[in-house]
Amino acid sequence: MQLAVWLIERPRWFKRTLLIVNDIVMLGIAAWAAYTLRLSRLYVPESLDKWLLLVAAPLIGVTVFYMRGLYKLVTRFIGPEGTTRIYVAVVIAAVLWALVVYMSGVKDHPRSAVVIYGLIAAGLIRLSRQWAGAALLAAAPQHKPVSFDERKNVIIYGAGTIGIQLLRALNETGGYNTVAFIDANPSLAGQVVHGVKVLRPEKIGRVISEENVKEVLLTTPSALRGERRVALRALEAFPVVVKTLPALEEIASGHVQVSDLRPIDVEDLLGRDPVIPNLELLSANVRGKVVMITGAGGSIGSELTRQLLRLAPRTLVLFDLSEVALYEISMEIDDLQRRQQKEAEDGGPPPTNVAAVLGSVLDRKLVARTIQDLGVEVIYHAAAYKHVPLVEANPFAGLQNNTFGTLVVADVAKELGVERFVLVSSDKAVRPTNIMGASKRLAEQILQALAQEGGTATIFTMVRFGNVLDSSGSVVRLFRTQIKGGGPVTVTHPEVIRYFMSIPEAAQLVIQAGTMAAGGEVFVLEMGTPVKIDDLARTMIRLSGREVRDDSHPDGDIAIEYVGLRRGEKLYEELLIGENTTGTSHPRIFKNSEPIVPYEELAAVLERLEDAIHRMDEAEMQELLRATVEGYVPASSAPPVAGKGEWQPASRTLH
Repeated sequence: MQLAVWLIERPRWFKRTLLIVNDIVMLGIAAWAAYTLRLSRLYVPESLDKWLLLVAAPLIGVTVFYMRGLYKLVTRFIGPEGTTRIYVAVVIAAVLWALVVYMSGVKDHPRSAVVIYGLIAAGLIRLSRQWAGAALLAAAPQHKPVSFDERKNVIIYGAGTIGIQLLRALNETGGYNTVAFIDANPSLAGQVVHGVKVLRPEKIGRVISEENVKEVLLTTPSALRGERRVALRALEAFPVVVKTLPALEEIASGHVQVSDLRPIDVEDLLGRDPVIPNLELLSANVRGKVVMITGAGGSIGSELTRQLLRLAPRTLVLFDLSEVALYEISMEIDDLQRRQQKEAEDGGPPPTNVAAVLGSVLDRKLVARTIQDLGVEVIYHAAAYKHVPLVEANPFAGLQNNTFGTLVVADVAKELGVERFVLVSSDKAVRPTNIMGASKRLAEQILQALAQEGGTATIFTMVRFGNVLDSSGSVVRLFRTQIKGGGPVTVTHPEVIRYFMSIPEAAQLVIQAGTMAAGGEVFVLEMGTPVKIDDLARTMIRLSGREVRDDSHPDGDIAIEYVGLRRGEKLYEELLIGENTTGTSHPRIFKNSEPIVPYEELAAVLERLEDAIHRMDEAEMQELLRATVEGYVPASSAPPVAGKGEWQPASRTLH
């Protein structure tokens, strides 16, 4: 055992040398044994020519093994694919040795010895690898052998290429017993793949029950999210943990490893298939330009930063008030840039310059100096306070940052001739009941007024969408933490619904919408079907392998507690103020015409509003917001909680 551990710790070249020596010995024994068996006596070469032929067999074999990549295989994890490669290499080596034998002109050479040699060589090489692999695997701390009784029974959902690769990876670890494949393809039903039977989805309940399955491993491609959603719905009824694999492009070298498995993403639960981006729209106003992202360290800002970097801007300016957030995104971008540098050396676009600016969007001098000194041409304004209860408890700070921060950056952009200004807005800006929503709608009104005023080369536009999955403060993160801690899971109200979109898709659509702008438009992203938060919580609990504890299941694992809507929260969110919506060239981006307050009138309101903030006069602040922001109805300190079935969304789902 100590020798095996010592071997594991040796460098790769040492292990390859050891394997080559082993193969020379094994192949030499195979050649000698072939002659001995064929001639029915202990074989001793009678001449120098016959000695050379005997020695040629292992030398040819080792050369073929090297050319076929056998010495790149990890001995502990050879598996069925590696075994096949060994057998193919032995056949090639035997054929080449036969050619050498017959071309040598040596007489009295038994022809059948070549066939016997191939059979013995294949057996010896495979057995030597198998013995060494077993010894090393037993010695490796991270790969301790597992007894048959200790193995975990699992089902693989999806019998395609990725499912088969996963089966091989599970077999190599030894800790899993795959009891069945599940696949909806009728042509695969009843087939046996690597010793595992393929069953139809309707039989999954029986298999889970009979085989005591605790985990189902989903291998449906991430691009087919609709199919994933169908599979997940089928699995919700069973007390199993569902895990999946990352996107295919994230799996290096086409090989699946058990460590690639991860819990189900909430994106998978939505069943929303991604739309291929319009590359022309993505890069039109980014490639070769100086682009600034405010709030670059936030959920949307950081994803905008990642995606914009791939579009090869000349300079990327990261602007954020949070030192921690700015540091983290800067470090991540540094890593991405190193890869970009390698691509540039291989003929790709030149690397992007990155500037990190620490400061507030309310600091007019800093914003102006940054834009002027770095020559900013495009701005994506994502800096905002977005958590409704926090902003509701700190209304002056929320309004100052969200509204007046937008005013400062937009005014400086207009003054310095920035080409394009894109505001990242929110569905909470529509008929808001909270300060956060009112502040975002007021920010939209500022851009609409600036665009209508004219006399500027800057194109002002805004992109409005709902919640993004797994952002900071997201309900998804909260649920995941609560489930991990054993519950309870807290839901504000049994009927509350929200629109959801993944962060990468939202950022991608923001960039494309910004490119479409001519000035003053409110772009609205198609959010799909709204999600009932109560259903989301229950699904996340079930797919973690636990049962919801309620009146129907008093012995369940995790309870759901309804804590009531917090101040400023609504049962549902809307995306449109009016119904004047038109489509665009992108199927998930719509344009909405909404009322505009003239700039002179808005400027007077903003002046009074800023004075109210400085005096901390909440009554006047609320009065001004009610008069200016259409549909704004501030929540009372204790909002009434509507009963089931009382809500009716005023907006329609965009299609």
